[in-house]
Amino acid sequence: MSLIQHVGQQDGVDREEALVDLFLPPVDRQSSRQDAAERRFSLESAISGAGFLGVQGKSVRRVISYDVIPKPEEPVSGEEYGGLTPYKVSTTKRVAQVVATVLACWFASGIVFGFAALKPILIKEGVFRNLCTPEELDADVEVCFEQDLRLNFFFSLASTTANVSALPVGTLLDRYGPKICFLLGSLFLATGSILMSLAFQIEKFDGYTIGNFFLALGGTCVFLPSFQIANAFPKYGGSIVALVTGAFDASAAVFLFYRLIYDASDRTFKPETFFLVYLIVPVAIIIAQLTFLPTENYKTEAQLEMKIHKAEDAMRDVHSSDDELPDNEIWKRRKARSARRKERLSKLDELVGNETVRKMREEKQEQKLEKSGVWGALHNKSAKDQMLSPWFILLTLLTVLQMVRMNYFIATIREQYTYMLGSVGLADKVNNFFDISLPLAGVIATPFLGALLDNVSTPGVLLLLVFIITAIGIIGSVATLWAGYVNVILFVFLRPLYYSAMSDYATKVFGFATFGRVYGTIICVSGLVNLSQTGIDALTKGQFHGNPIPVNVFLAASAFVSGTALVTYVTVQVYRMRKKLDEEDALTITNTDVGSIMESLLEEDEPRSYGAIHRQRQPWEV
Repeated sequence: MSLIQHVGQQDGVDREEALVDLFLPPVDRQSSRQDAAERRFSLESAISGAGFLGVQGKSVRRVISYDVIPKPEEPVSGEEYGGLTPYKVSTTKRVAQVVATVLACWFASGIVFGFAALKPILIKEGVFRNLCTPEELDADVEVCFEQDLRLNFFFSLASTTANVSALPVGTLLDRYGPKICFLLGSLFLATGSILMSLAFQIEKFDGYTIGNFFLALGGTCVFLPSFQIANAFPKYGGSIVALVTGAFDASAAVFLFYRLIYDASDRTFKPETFFLVYLIVPVAIIIAQLTFLPTENYKTEAQLEMKIHKAEDAMRDVHSSDDELPDNEIWKRRKARSARRKERLSKLDELVGNETVRKMREEKQEQKLEKSGVWGALHNKSAKDQMLSPWFILLTLLTVLQMVRMNYFIATIREQYTYMLGSVGLADKVNNFFDISLPLAGVIATPFLGALLDNVSTPGVLLLLVFIITAIGIIGSVATLWAGYVNVILFVFLRPLYYSAMSDYATKVFGFATFGRVYGTIICVSGLVNLSQTGIDALTKGQFHGNPIPVNVFLAASAFVSGTALVTYVTVQVYRMRKKLDEEDALTITNTDVGSIMESLLEEDEPRSYGAIHRQRQPWEV
């Protein structure tokens, strides 16, 4: 499963000062803030720092960057560079763009994660059957040792590619925009489909693994830039992001649908034909990109707010060159400029909401961030400092373990339950239930994930994750059919929850400025370690004679220990930070009260006649 799957927000706010700086002495804290200022290279940060987009000195608005080596830019104050303003494109065309992008994700972004549905077809078609020993062939085993290892490596390489490729694709997206990503993605998908088809047609051509590699690479190229389409309708951006994320989850069902057709046609609809038919998808994406899909990103909400700020400035109706015009012409020119400015402001308000709506949305978002308890913990720290902290190390350790465990389960679910239930038929029932539940649960869970992450503190979400992880470890070791179904249900709901929670944790703790480097490192490390899945598979089939319980128990116990350590550390840090903030708030209130009292005393001591003329009181006023 790809870690980049549930990165939802495209822009947000970072704290001006990391919360951990509250524990520094005043001199060191000031030095830390000066160092942080040097890292504020984005245009949004500069404008926000000037007080246009928020409370000055409290937070800075940033657009999320996937670039692992971002290039600092010198912003020009007051300019909202780059991007296409949504109202300049018709509503109908923007709707078509959203629909096309969601469909592209549905049919292309994560099809390799439907491996559990494809694997039975590969076995029936004899893929890698040549690796079996003569003894295994004589015994007519359904799948032999080396064949099974090679099939599982077929998937583990693809899942690793989906994660690691997010780094270069993210850099490409940030620097060259979505068009090049979609076109490259279509090229990779077409290459993968052709290689897969040829591998089934040419007996001695082993193009399966490299073909699946290109399918995974193409999926990342299509999925990553798809989030940008949410800016086409800023007021509904959250819903569009949910659609894109749900489409990624649903894409795992592509191979499921093919398997249903394969079985219904009595195996006459061969894989070589399917992968040739699948070429329709990359061709359609290319046509859509070259005709009506946007060639550049739409402006973010931060950039639109900057345009609103400019449109609200009535002084922009006055130009220095007006003095050269006749009086009647000056009035006409300024009135025309004012009309255009107000029309532009009206269109912008329609896109993002009026001032009241924007303010309410901003306050609501700030409350959600504060409720997490961790927002701003390491904001405006260097990526190196962030990656050396327990916040990063514990998260990475837990993610590595979960990545291996989840992808190992996807690749071997049928073999695990064949051994545990002692029946191929019962194992097929669990596998079929999993094939349906995997994409469906992701789609169902997506709308609820945002509510959970917005209304539950980060320590609470982490605790929930550890609880589900532990429950899966226990139930996954019970060799009964009902336990198999329950295990599948827990797994398919844990998967989107885990990746959503991790990306949410990363933006809140580390911030948007270093997201590409910090979260990208987690993705890369987890993806590379995922290659150990083949070794774990060999250990299970060799040392443990096919029994998956020892490996599952070890991975579950390791995840429980690392997860408990992460929950404990985050909970303690949140408590310390809140206590420190409460103390500073109390000190501020006390100082304010003392200042008010002193000010009142000074006013009472001042001669009433100083600087003022008072009339003489009458006797009845004494």
